[in-house]
Amino acid sequence: MKYLLLIYLEEHALNEAEREHCYQESAELAHELQRNGQFLATSPLQPVSTATSVRVRDGKRLVTDGPFAETREQLGGYFLVDAKNLDEAIGIAGRIPGARVGTVEIRPVMEIPGLPEQ
Repeated sequence: MKYLLLIYLEEHALNEAEREHCYQESAELAHELQRNGQFLATSPLQPVSTATSVRVRDGKRLVTDGPFAETREQLGGYFLVDAKNLDEAIGIAGRIPGARVGTVEIRPVMEIPGLPEQ
């Protein structure tokens, strides 16, 4: 089953050296997951200041700069993994460096027929 592991943290929770170390650890985890056949994708996201939000209401598109919601923690990146079950996904999430300073939300991915294969 595919799980999306969403990494939330305060943007300024890490200094530059800590952020680089986090990227290095994340890359090592990604390579290990790939060797185990569990890796599908991962990437950090640009700062929330680069975000654009789109909403459609009454057939009209509204585009605004910034995130949709004001929160203390922002979405900072993700891992997309293939895990046997939720317990295995929780084990992987606990190894993501961002979990030490933020939160990793685990969401099962819905399999919808007709979508392109990865």
